[in-house]
Amino acid sequence: MAASIRSASESETFDLAGQNVTTITNTIQSAFRDPLPTTEMVRITFVTGAGKLGRQKYDDGAAKAVTSSLRELGFEDDRGASCVVECAGSFKLQHDTGKNLKTVVVFPNITLLEDAAGELNLNDDNKNSKPLLEEGSPESLIAMSSSNVFDRMITSKCPSWSQKKGCMTAIESLMSQLKSLDEKLMCGTPLNDAEQDFYDAVSLDTLEEKEALVKKKMLAQVESGHITRDELNLLINQVSDRLTIVSDEISESNSKPKKLQKLKAVKEKTEQRQSLLKGIAPQHPVRQSLQLANHPRNPKRKTVLAVSLQP
Repeated sequence: MAASIRSASESETFDLAGQNVTTITNTIQSAFRDPLPTTEMVRITFVTGAGKLGRQKYDDGAAKAVTSSLRELGFEDDRGASCVVECAGSFKLQHDTGKNLKTVVVFPNITLLEDAAGELNLNDDNKNSKPLLEEGSPESLIAMSSSNVFDRMITSKCPSWSQKKGCMTAIESLMSQLKSLDEKLMCGTPLNDAEQDFYDAVSLDTLEEKEALVKKKMLAQVESGHITRDELNLLINQVSDRLTIVSDEISESNSKPKKLQKLKAVKEKTEQRQSLLKGIAPQHPVRQSLQLANHPRNPKRKTVLAVSLQP
């Protein structure tokens, strides 16, 4: 296996089923002790575990054997690493939810070679595919930041409720992209390089944590009354629309007691929120918020977010 890894000219996956810790350790040390000769960065993926049906095929210490051996060789754990030369000498653990497999993805140290024509092979469309996350964009900052950094960023860069709402929209977009790539993999369709880099770099679990954090901050901001008149009117209109829909559903559910009970509970909760909102004395919008809201760039998106999260 070590020889196959060292001869890899493109990203490949190696299954460690049936191998013990000693064999895995020797393989990793032999494969990655020296830089791999290649014309481009490659992604080497090791399958170290599986779901309930395939769990018995893998040694319990497989993943640890891989990561410990890599650390001894100077590799660093970097959950944001992707298939670029700058990430050489790093690795990260992943859980492929589509296939229910646990993997360790390695970006080896490499020695760049030229191809037979004396030039790097740039003819593959995958290699020229545009990254799904533009460096420095609001979406990139949201996706790649750690939880602590993201918390501080929301506080300093998105002080208004509308800005937090824009951040929520960006998170939902990232989650939708990830889920669409999951569906693509489950259908057996391989990802191109840009899609694979995005899939490797962005964690759905982390995005869900960030989404929950922003929702919590938005709720606290509303309950404390730190919102503008326009934001308050928007929320009141949303609640009123929701009440109308629930009331219509209640009138159509008289023959379904269980559903009716749930709908009445929803209506009661919505009415409580409406009462809370009507009791809020909104703040005057600060000048900066008005400037951000009227910013001409990309008006169809949440431009407030785009401007606020600029580094």
